[in-house]
Amino acid sequence: MDLKRRTFIGGAGAALGLATLPRIAMAELKLGNASLVTLSDGHLTLPASFIFGPMPEVELAPILADYGLTDQPLTPECNLTLYRDGTNTVLFDAGSGATFMPTAGTLLDSLDAAGVAPEDITHVVFTHAHPDHLWGVLDDFDDPLFANAAHLMGRGEWHYWWDPDTVDRIGPERAAFAVGAKRRMEAIEDATDFFDDGDEILPGIAAVLTPGHTPGHMSFEIRNGSDAVFVSGDAISNHHVAFARPSWESGSDQDMALAAQTRSALLDRLASDGTTLFGFHLPDGGIGMVEKAGDGYRFVPA
Repeated sequence: MDLKRRTFIGGAGAALGLATLPRIAMAELKLGNASLVTLSDGHLTLPASFIFGPMPEVELAPILADYGLTDQPLTPECNLTLYRDGTNTVLFDAGSGATFMPTAGTLLDSLDAAGVAPEDITHVVFTHAHPDHLWGVLDDFDDPLFANAAHLMGRGEWHYWWDPDTVDRIGPERAAFAVGAKRRMEAIEDATDFFDDGDEILPGIAAVLTPGHTPGHMSFEIRNGSDAVFVSGDAISNHHVAFARPSWESGSDQDMALAAQTRSALLDRLASDGTTLFGFHLPDGGIGMVEKAGDGYRFVPA
């Protein structure tokens, strides 16, 4: 799709116009008078076993072959969603910042490409508190980067990471996640409000509890009349096995069984409703549709 083309997607997204932006600000979509754009924060570099470790090796092999995947490190995109309705400028998640991975942390460049300064952000809404979603909330001087913004996090997610026992319970491979989350949450505590499952956190934006990846993981339905989009965070964390075999447990999820239940139900809902999906780690800017494919599903980039 080139810069001058504008396409329209069917189903519930029939009124949603989609056009590409420069790669650093990945793709833009219209929802009534509002717009949503995905902003690249670079990509992660993960060992394949981080996701595939718990999966049945023999059954996994043909799926990996279908997607051209091997045992080499995975490099999933990091796509933040920016929503603007003329009153509010809402950033879903804050990216990795400069200290998590050298391949991530490009959000400021993406914001600049989209013509948005950090001080323009009115709300930062978190899906969850893993490093690639939270650590970018502070600048290089450990001050809040989005100084004018209200910060919104699900009540259960906040309490989980705020709990001093979490660092001991989460396991040694994720202990640094807990320490890093607590430090950043302390810095934004006075600017943070909480919400619960089903709350309308801003006009037209409703919170949807999608637990398992983390205990209090939240997704968001953004609606304008009969049109809607769904910001899924890491409830659907890849475009291959998560779609082809959503019931398989993934090593990237903290509660693997619960995450698989959540993922299966969510993909069924999105495929049935024809709702446009914004996925944090999905390819081609993360915007697309969910389609049934045999016993599973497939991601169709918009």
